[in-house]
Amino acid sequence: MPPSIDHDSMTPAAVNTIRRPASTTSNPYGAKASDFLSNVGNFKIIESTLREGEQFANAFFDTAKKIEIAKALDDFGVDYIEVTSPAASEQSRLDLMEICKLGLKAKVLTHIRCNMDDARLAVTTGVDGVDVVIGTSSFLREYSHGKDMTYITKAAKEVIEFVKSHNIEIRFSSEDSFRSDLVDLLSIYQAVDKIGVNRVGVADTVGCANPRQVYDLLRTLRGVVSCDIETHFHDDTGCAIANAYCALEAGATHVDTSVLGIGERNGITPLGGFLARMYVADKEYVMGKYKLNKLRELENLVANAVDINIPFNNPVTGYCAFTHKAGIHAKAILANPSTYEILNPTDFGMTRYVHIGSRLTGWNAVKSRAEQLNLDLTVEQVKILTMHIKKMADVKTLAADDVDALLRSYHSAIGQIDGEALRSHLEQAAVDAGLQIGVSQEAIDAACDAPATKKQKIANGNQI
Repeated sequence: MPPSIDHDSMTPAAVNTIRRPASTTSNPYGAKASDFLSNVGNFKIIESTLREGEQFANAFFDTAKKIEIAKALDDFGVDYIEVTSPAASEQSRLDLMEICKLGLKAKVLTHIRCNMDDARLAVTTGVDGVDVVIGTSSFLREYSHGKDMTYITKAAKEVIEFVKSHNIEIRFSSEDSFRSDLVDLLSIYQAVDKIGVNRVGVADTVGCANPRQVYDLLRTLRGVVSCDIETHFHDDTGCAIANAYCALEAGATHVDTSVLGIGERNGITPLGGFLARMYVADKEYVMGKYKLNKLRELENLVANAVDINIPFNNPVTGYCAFTHKAGIHAKAILANPSTYEILNPTDFGMTRYVHIGSRLTGWNAVKSRAEQLNLDLTVEQVKILTMHIKKMADVKTLAADDVDALLRSYHSAIGQIDGEALRSHLEQAAVDAGLQIGVSQEAIDAACDAPATKKQKIANGNQI
């Protein structure tokens, strides 16, 4: 558990931070009144597609593409755009300077190592802020830069004071924070906080942290520094979004993201998934700040740039994110979408789809589709038709066009033929549609050979 907080020993700024009220709405998925440190309804996004995202295996952004992505991120509403260090290459420096000239609403940051050479270069580019990082875990101190904590603290102070002298925002972050010694972490964070750093950063560099560990560390840190706290979570073990949320609950103020989560290895907290989580927690705050309806366009831009497909299960924009298939689900969704949706697709510029071409479909979904096509069918007729869709789908799932053709064919026959003739007509329509999707005649014939008892139920309109 984190230590108790002694308000008398803290700076006024720190006390004000601690006493910031959390949301007290009735939303069961948002901040609780007891979370007096929470920033779930008051956070900022540092969008790192143009820095962390450049470390993705497939990534190569030329100048024009960087500018296009920066403008799209700015239009979407992110608070900061982090760009690759000017020390990485000469082209990286030139690209950074071009982005700084765009006059974006978002602040432009660059990410540098904790040394004076990088700092001197960074302050000449026109950035609004500099993000400084150095490894603090025993692994990185031994195998990466080979420096001890005394050296790290001295170097950090020198860089911070230099950057501050240029009236540029400055953040200091440890690297591999969750495998670093707690005393070492708190000591260096307190040291940089005292000299006026704008933010300290906590980084789960290898994706090892879990939400409980994140909450405990961030709540402890919130009690000992008065500056803002930035967080950076890698997704190696699938906890990046949950960790970012818990960090905000514990008092963090800024979250690093990238579009589709692209970055080193498995990447970091994805922008879309993170905002889906935050939408549930504080819909009013998120919708008032970010253009959620432009998320799919933004993700398509980046996906094309790095030559990947958007995953089928991607939050919000995955192709089946708002698809409902099971009959029980479809019935409830048609009555009240909140029964099986925590996100409103229209708020994200998306639409829901009720899949009716499978063996799992129910007559309510088929009836809804018939109404959309302006086909007047009774409940009994819909139930009969649903059974035939199920029989066909036992052979192969039907495409939406095939189901629509079946609906129209059935509707056109009503009033012209009846009884057994209507059933035969429907079966022939099913055969025709089945052949159109590549199902063999033998398979169709087998699927149509229902037992007599089932045929009687169909005739009576009782089969669902």
